[in-house]
Amino acid sequence: MRTSRGSWSVAGLVAGLAGLVTSYCVAMVMTTRDSPVTAVASLVTRLTPGPVVERAIKLLGHHDKQFLLLVILVLSGVVFAWAGRLARRSWWAPAIVFGVLGIVGAVAVGRQHGSGTIDVLPIGVGVATWLVCLSLLTEPLRRQELALAHAGEAPAADAPAAGPSPQPRPADHTRRTFLLRAGAMVAGATVLGTVGRVVGRSRRHVEEARRLLRLPGVTAPEGVAGSRIGLAGLTPWATPASRFYRIDTAFVVPTIEPTDWQLRIHGMVDREVVLNYQQLIDRQITEAWVTINCVSNPVGGDLIGNAWWSGVRIADLLALAGVQPGADAVLQTSEDGWTCGTPLTALTDERDAMLAVAMNGRPLPIEHGFPVRTIVPGLYGYVSACKWVVEMEVTRFADIEAYWTGKGWSERGPVKMSSRIDVPGKGGGEVLASGGRVGGMAWSQHTGIKAVEISIDDGPWEAAAIGQVPSVDTWVQWAATIDVEPGEHTLAVRAIDTAGVVQTGQEQDTLPDGATGWDTTSFTATEATDD
Repeated sequence: MRTSRGSWSVAGLVAGLAGLVTSYCVAMVMTTRDSPVTAVASLVTRLTPGPVVERAIKLLGHHDKQFLLLVILVLSGVVFAWAGRLARRSWWAPAIVFGVLGIVGAVAVGRQHGSGTIDVLPIGVGVATWLVCLSLLTEPLRRQELALAHAGEAPAADAPAAGPSPQPRPADHTRRTFLLRAGAMVAGATVLGTVGRVVGRSRRHVEEARRLLRLPGVTAPEGVAGSRIGLAGLTPWATPASRFYRIDTAFVVPTIEPTDWQLRIHGMVDREVVLNYQQLIDRQITEAWVTINCVSNPVGGDLIGNAWWSGVRIADLLALAGVQPGADAVLQTSEDGWTCGTPLTALTDERDAMLAVAMNGRPLPIEHGFPVRTIVPGLYGYVSACKWVVEMEVTRFADIEAYWTGKGWSERGPVKMSSRIDVPGKGGGEVLASGGRVGGMAWSQHTGIKAVEISIDDGPWEAAAIGQVPSVDTWVQWAATIDVEPGEHTLAVRAIDTAGVVQTGQEQDTLPDGATGWDTTSFTATEATDD
C-alpha cells in the first residue's frame, strides 16, 4: 500500500492556494493596486489579439474579465496539483514550477502602469510560501510511505528515491499530521484572504469620500419635454447610472481619492498644465445630455446609454495650455495605464467635450470613472471615454498607438448612425395586435436624427414618430403603428440624420470601426380587438 496520488495533488493545491492568498494580502497591505492574479489577467488581455477580445465581449459582455480570472485560477489550480505530484519524486521539480509561475507573475506586475521594483515583493512572498507549505505538507506523506515500506510493503515505482530520511512513524499518525497541516493552511489562507479584502477596501475610503462630496455648479437632471414617446417596453431615454453599460479593461477598478487626483496636460503645448481636483471643480461647470456608446455594440445592441453629464470643457483647458501647430491628437491616459487617442478637433470645437465629474447630478460612480473621466459626443468610447483620466498629451496620430488601435481598431472612431427595435422584443415569438405600436431607439451623436422609418415584410419604408431631444448629441425614441394581416411578419428599422443621410443596410461587424446594418425582428400579428 502507498499514499495516493490524490494526497500529493492536494498538497500541491493547498500550498499553491496559500501562496496566492499570501501574495494577495501582502499586495493589499502595500496598497498595490492589483494582486498578482489580476496583473497576469491584465497582461493576458493586453497580449490578446483584437478579434479574440471582440468575440469575448460579444459572448460574455461585462462578465469577460470575471471569466478570464476564473480561467486563470482554474489553470493555476491544475498546475499546483501537478507540482504536488512532482514533489513525490524530487524536491527540485516543484520548485522549478513555482519559480516559473513567480517569473510570470513578476513580469505581469512589472508591466503594470506605474509599477516599481518594490511591487514584485508580493510575488517573492508568494513563491516562498508555496515552497514552505509544500515542504510541510509533503513531509508527512513521505513519512507515511516510508512507514508502510518499513512495515513490509514495497513502495511504488515513482516513490521518492532512497536516501537519508527521518525515522518512520505509524501510517495513521502521519496521515493525521498531513490533514491537520492542510486544514491549518486552508484556515490560515481564509483568514489572510479576509484580511486582504478588508485592507484593500479600507485603504482609501473612496466610496465614503464620494458620498460626502458636494460639487458646486452641478445640478440634478430635469425631464426633457417630448423626449419620451410613451410606449411600454421602450428603453428609458435617460439611463440610470445603475443600468449604464460598462466596458473597460480594469480588473481592479482604480480607487482615487479626490484629494489625490491630478491631471497633467503636456506634449505639444506652450506650457504644461497640472490641475488638482479642487482647481478643476472651481472652474465653470458645463452640463449636457450626452449619449455615449461602445464600438463593440452590435446592430441592435445595448452597449449604449444617455446621461446628464457635468464637468469642465476640455477646450478651455487646452487653450490654457496653448496647443502648438501640427498637433492633431490628444493621447489620454487612465490611472490604470489604459490609453486612447482622441482627435484634437473633437476636443476643441463647439461640442460639449468635457472632463466629467458628475453623472445624473451626482459624483461619478467609481466604476464609471470617479473622480474624473472624459466625455466626447460623437466618438466611440475606445477613442474618447477615458475613465479615471490622469494625463493628456497633445501630440500627433502619426506618433502614437493607443490601447485599442494597437489591436486593430480604427484610429479616430466617429460614431456611426444606428437604430434599434425594442418593441417587439428580439428572438421572435412576440405577439402584437394589428393596429398596435412598435418602437425603439435611434442615434447619430453630434449629427442628430431627423427621421426614423420602418419596413414590414421588406415592404416600403414608412415614417415613424420620433421624440424631441435637447441636442444632436443624444439618442431619440421612436414609435410607429402597424397595420398588418394576422400572421407572421418581419420588422426592420432605419434612421435618417439631420444631413439627410440614410442609415446603410450593408452589414459590417464591429471591428474595426463599428457595426452597420438594419436591426430586424419577427413577430406574430393577431386580430385587433375592441376594448
